[in-house]
Amino acid sequence: MNTGGEPNLRDVKFDVVVVGAGAAGLFCAAAAGARGRRVLLLERGDTPGAKILISGGGRCNFTNIKVMAENFISENPHFCKSALAGFTAQDFIALVAAHGIAYHEKHLGQLFCDGSAREILAMLLARCAAAGVEIRLSARVSHISKDGNFRIETDRGSVSATSLVLACGGLSIPKMGATGFAHDIARQFGLGIVPPRPGLVPLTFAGERWAWMQGLSGVSFNTRASCGRRVFQEQALFTHRGLSGPAILQISSYLPKGGTLVLDLLPGQDAYAFLLERKAHRPRAELKTILGELLPARLAHALLQPPFRNGAIGDMPNKALQNTAGMINRFTLTPAGDEGYAKAEVTLGGVDTGALSSKTMEARGVPGLFVIGEAVDVTGWLGGYNFQWAWASGFAAGQAA
Repeated sequence: MNTGGEPNLRDVKFDVVVVGAGAAGLFCAAAAGARGRRVLLLERGDTPGAKILISGGGRCNFTNIKVMAENFISENPHFCKSALAGFTAQDFIALVAAHGIAYHEKHLGQLFCDGSAREILAMLLARCAAAGVEIRLSARVSHISKDGNFRIETDRGSVSATSLVLACGGLSIPKMGATGFAHDIARQFGLGIVPPRPGLVPLTFAGERWAWMQGLSGVSFNTRASCGRRVFQEQALFTHRGLSGPAILQISSYLPKGGTLVLDLLPGQDAYAFLLERKAHRPRAELKTILGELLPARLAHALLQPPFRNGAIGDMPNKALQNTAGMINRFTLTPAGDEGYAKAEVTLGGVDTGALSSKTMEARGVPGLFVIGEAVDVTGWLGGYNFQWAWASGFAAGQAA
């Protein structure tokens, strides 16, 4: 691997130049190199695979055993099918096993390394090395043009290539170097862009809802979060600005601006039937105590704000209990916004799939230009799906570039 101390690039001609040494770029470069292509991988940062290293709490949720097209969001929901079929989760699992990386299923089909995410990155770098890929770190691309071949100018010199792969991601987590570069280059070559926005992102609240939530920071609870017909049942977490946790991150990708979020705080259970049963058998117990059997105590107490009240459950009319139960099973919230790209795990939108071949990821109107990974308008759910899209789209391009 070449770093900033290596000689500058001097008008060398490559078969393939991949811009971005993240998951998709590394996998694509190795796949292209394995075909005998001369490959250069450029990374503007000083570390390859930076997002790989922080993913999954440092253990890398590298795929999901239940990957389907339905787990992805795109203006064209069918686009991802070809690439996902061409390189499956089972294919990547086989690679992981072949490299002796121990892993486990956490829940909902999510696979994590037993050890460290560094094992996945080491595997990808080893594959690149075996394929003869040249990697240049701290190499910022300043301009790209095409006159027959592509010419890529960087602060380390310039190179040319017959194929160019944009694998430099989206806008999420800018402190790690994320930019809109891939979108800018795609526009330069006439490719359409589906307007990007933060995905898998914590939600923020304002006004009365925010005032109500302020004392709940750090409280987690199981919930069914829904928006329209889309439902996710996982944990949620109150933060110092609103709500986060897997259920909230998942539903955030489907929540339109100004949209309404519904939380079932007691998924799978009829809260009204439970309260009536407690009224019959524990009439002197306070309602907040009864709710504490169902919910974290701080949340149970916070729910009993006007017009709801606390008191002996036996003294409360059934209508009051029905209203309380309705709030528990259908707690309706309208977020003020979200935490933005700084906290978003992914970028929704991106290069319009209508401009790309679903089999090769090559731009239909620009021969030799490929776009892969997060830069494309294909965004997966939380739980290893975005990594699988990186592997699949990178492999598809690597077989054709």
